[in-house]
Amino acid sequence: MGFFLETLFGGLMAGMLYSLIALGFVLIFKASGVFNFAQGAMVLFAALVMARFAEWIPGWLGFDNKVLANVLAFAVALVFMVAVAWLVERLVLRKLVNQEGVTLLMATLGIAYFLDGFGQTLFGSEIYRIDVGLPKDPMFILDTVFPGGLLISKEDLYAAAIAAALVAGLSLFFQKTATGRALRAVADDHQAAQSIGIPLSRVWVIVWSVAGFVALVAGVIWGSKLGVQFSLSLVALKALPGVILGGLTSVPGAIIGGLIIGVGEKLSEVYIGPFFGGGIEIWFAYVLALLFLLVRPQGLFGEKIIDRV
Repeated sequence: MGFFLETLFGGLMAGMLYSLIALGFVLIFKASGVFNFAQGAMVLFAALVMARFAEWIPGWLGFDNKVLANVLAFAVALVFMVAVAWLVERLVLRKLVNQEGVTLLMATLGIAYFLDGFGQTLFGSEIYRIDVGLPKDPMFILDTVFPGGLLISKEDLYAAAIAAALVAGLSLFFQKTATGRALRAVADDHQAAQSIGIPLSRVWVIVWSVAGFVALVAGVIWGSKLGVQFSLSLVALKALPGVILGGLTSVPGAIIGGLIIGVGEKLSEVYIGPFFGGGIEIWFAYVLALLFLLVRPQGLFGEKIIDRV
């Protein structure tokens, strides 16, 4: 039982990070109808900016304060992501209003490859390190309930807590603020939102900026855990099956779908993986999403679309 709970907790903590990235997919899709295949590249690009500026800033400003360097690097990375959001709206979305979904999808693929290449051009292709002070040593919990207690990674615990706080904050932002209500109005009906004076271009910049902020936080956490390398964008795309499970139009669905994927891949690797020779964690999420598409294409909480002819 103890080992099962350790695996379960590990899956929940990984799933919280998937939920955070999945939230970026859902926010952009709801506000602009664009399935943003560049979300993984945004995570990588944000992590690269954070890692490189955290190295450069102390030398430029002549101090050796790691905390201040990280804060300034985070601020610079956030400015970069807002600039990316503005450029995407100005150069891509504005030109492709009312185009077919496949056209917008291909546009986001182009953005993804551009960010990958541009990031490599600016910052290099080495493996970089982000050190934001997350503790690396494990801890034991519930030692009075289970013999020896349950072994939990402090780093994973802190990362999951940060992701959960950000997800909760974004949910409140969309539910309680005027800007959040405007974003939801655009998501429900673009034309109706425009008719009451909500500018689509401003909303798109805001939602891509929020998705960039989410990508930055996810990139910092994953970069701290795994190092900043170009496979990070592929790790971020593990959130995609969570979006499919939860539903492309549902914020709660993104959270629950990410948790399902995190728990499912950990449990499957431990309990089913030995029968397949291991490696099931790599493909389990995508197979689960494929099966789900066959049964409920709109996801657990997505809106069912019925076309009447």
